[in-house]
Amino acid sequence: MTVWINEQPRELPSDTTLFAVRDLCKPEADVLIVNGFPATADQPLRDGDRVVLIRRGEKPSARELEALMAARHTPGVHERVKQASIGIAGAGGLGSSVAVALARIGIGRLILADFDVVEPSNLNRQQFFVDQIGQPKVEALRDNLARINPYVRVELFNGRLTPDNIAEVFAEAQILVEAFDAAAQKAMLVETFRRHFPERPLVAASGLAGYQPSNTVRTRRVGEQLVLVGDGQSAARPGEGLMAPRVGIAAHHQANAVLRLLLGEAPE
Repeated sequence: MTVWINEQPRELPSDTTLFAVRDLCKPEADVLIVNGFPATADQPLRDGDRVVLIRRGEKPSARELEALMAARHTPGVHERVKQASIGIAGAGGLGSSVAVALARIGIGRLILADFDVVEPSNLNRQQFFVDQIGQPKVEALRDNLARINPYVRVELFNGRLTPDNIAEVFAEAQILVEAFDAAAQKAMLVETFRRHFPERPLVAASGLAGYQPSNTVRTRRVGEQLVLVGDGQSAARPGEGLMAPRVGIAAHHQANAVLRLLLGEAPE
């Protein structure tokens, strides 16, 4: 019979049990999962069963982690995703959340750019921790991504993006994610990137403040290579700040738009 062990097929005798597989393949494993459920007792295995053997605290090899991640993707998706190089301009609420989502799906390379440091007021919506207050955002985010997927290549630009350096910073980015707060910064980035790389997609965001209904956040194509996420209206202002749920919805719209573009699908 064929049993999938850590997402690799293996031919085994029909009377093989779970503990026999553990002893054969990974004797030091102390977490055993059969078909998605933890198992604490020995049990017979059947043809087609999927067994995951884990040793607590052990970091999987790049090959093993890739196999485990790829198993959760549609066939053919992972190979294309891991070859991608994505730029993210801004490492705040949008940018940090987009980066986490893309790292979890196994994007091969992320180019992160921001000049800011982690502040206490960031923690209500950004993917940082209390003990990272005062650190440069791009460095703190790199460290967090390494804990999620240590095999994603992360390149940093710790500085302010201007019309003079955007083309250099994102020269290798197939797709750019705009994740700034200020409207003037957004406009500058979009204009500069589209001037230098008119053939490359840019995924921007506008209108995601407060706690308006979730379904008002939409993904729209507003130009040949420009995708816009948000409701286009709800800007941050006194009494209507930026909060984790709606910022997270918009960020995941952006990440999904990136994924769809990489796979040749319309981002709407």
